[in-house]
Amino acid sequence: MPLFQLLLIALIQGITEFLPVSSSGHLILLPGLTGLTDQGQVIDVAVHIGTLGAVVLYFWSDVKLGLLGLPRALTGRIDTDGSRLAAGLIIATIPTVLFGLFLHITGLSASLRSVAVIGWTMLIFGLILYWADQTGAETKTTQDWGIKDAILMGLWQAIALIPGTSRSGITITGARRLGYNREDGARIAMLMSIPTIIASGTLLGAEVALQADAATARDGAIAAAMAFISALLALSLMMRLLRSISFTPYVIYRVILGIVLLVYAYA
Repeated sequence: MPLFQLLLIALIQGITEFLPVSSSGHLILLPGLTGLTDQGQVIDVAVHIGTLGAVVLYFWSDVKLGLLGLPRALTGRIDTDGSRLAAGLIIATIPTVLFGLFLHITGLSASLRSVAVIGWTMLIFGLILYWADQTGAETKTTQDWGIKDAILMGLWQAIALIPGTSRSGITITGARRLGYNREDGARIAMLMSIPTIIASGTLLGAEVALQADAATARDGAIAAAMAFISALLALSLMMRLLRSISFTPYVIYRVILGIVLLVYAYA
């Protein structure tokens, strides 16, 4: 695959994975709107691994806390900050895994990969994010995240399997409706991405492992490295901006893109 296309895919995935604008939607649109060949699942898995590395590095203190608490969480002893975080992340991932398996087995995931679907989800869930952000309270922090909120945010996250919804956007929406402030709501949403990316990457990775040759593996490594760098920069920028601005700029982008895509789809 040409280096330019690998760079383009990595930049799109890295920048949009953690911004509330839908990375999957942009990756699906790329070949459809530009005429480029579809990058295939090997590259998809590779860029997801790159973004996974970025979020783990950026939130390493939280990741370390969750890892240390994982043994206690797995044995039902949810009595420390680490075990509560680990248990919450596991529970929040279950709805996404179950809904993902349903879409995969039924074949519905393929039928949802259309410009019209992405246009509608960009527009609708962008407006829902704006509503949640403008009306949500700011009374909770990461210390208040418990099992009940993990279940509710997990259900929100499952909706993100519909292309164009945005995993980060929908989980931030759920967090703001539950009363988390912008920065801590985004922090929880980003941490929720770790087991979700691992689960999806494992599923796709198992399917493509036997298909990858040396050239494809090389392309995947290049894409993963570039996605890691772009995701780390985008994540750092977004978390810093949340201290002073709302999610409105992302909403405006989603609404404009959604309208453009719908005009394109139905013209």
